[in-house]
Amino acid sequence: MEQSKLIIGYVIYLPIVIALTIFVSKILFKNSKIFMIDIFKEKETIALATNKLFETGFYLINIGFALFIMEIHYYSQNPITSQTLMELLSKKIGGFTIYLGVMLFLNLFLFFRGRRKSNQTK
Repeated sequence: MEQSKLIIGYVIYLPIVIALTIFVSKILFKNSKIFMIDIFKEKETIALATNKLFETGFYLINIGFALFIMEIHYYSQNPITSQTLMELLSKKIGGFTIYLGVMLFLNLFLFFRGRRKSNQTK
């Protein structure tokens, strides 16, 4: 019974973290095109290609991290309950969400830094 609840936990966890990653990525990289075009001084082709590479890296790092931390640990003599499973999932997904927010701000920092460096060389 405990194994089946853990499998249910994984089935809930994976779609949520993948959907969160896709959602954040779409918003970030749709809006970062403007920064990239500015950084690359109106060379739109290279700016869009670089933006796409950043997006691919964002997916690889974040989905890879979500898979890396996927294991749910439950140490108790008592069988896992639905409440316990929800609490474990909330910690796991909440932690991933915080990590994803940090990654978002790190990317924004890099975009602003690139824009600032680009404007200094004009």
